[in-house]
Amino acid sequence: CCPAMDWRPVQGVPPPLRPCKTGASGFENGWMAVSYAVLQIQNYYREAFGLFDRVGDNKVAYNQIADIMRALGQNPTNKEVKTILGNPSADEMANKRIEFEAFLPMLQTIINSPNKAGFEDYVEGLRVFDKEGNGTVMGAELRIVLSTLGEKMNEAEIDALMAGQEDENGCINYEGKT
Repeated sequence: CCPAMDWRPVQGVPPPLRPCKTGASGFENGWMAVSYAVLQIQNYYREAFGLFDRVGDNKVAYNQIADIMRALGQNPTNKEVKTILGNPSADEMANKRIEFEAFLPMLQTIINSPNKAGFEDYVEGLRVFDKEGNGTVMGAELRIVLSTLGEKMNEAEIDALMAGQEDENGCINYEGKT
């Protein structure tokens, strides 16, 4: 009764439910199609989570949670992640491990967070440091800001972020103007 759907197997995950004609199996209004989509998304998240499992026990360390969320297209602050994890100590961040089933609700909390900054928000923030109003900021000034304000970045993080961004005058063009 059900049309074939594009499905690629994921190790350890049974094939998803297939949508049936209304009433054919007691499910109405595409419930099974929605379940299929949810399973596909969860499988995608599970695969990404598994890439960070360095031990092979289907768990990841607390200190990897932010990286996994960022790999999945989210941008949580370190403070948000620590709050979601229950404000663990530095030792717990390094040694405590979490399973995918416990990670998923945390990811959902970040996805549903209303405090998401968009591209324009970042550009507006850089305009504050654009003294000449020409779409550029001084790289040295931005380095100081990144290392002293908000969630402070270390020198290696700043270097990685700014690699290839500064022109011959030490300026960063953030609006595409010349």
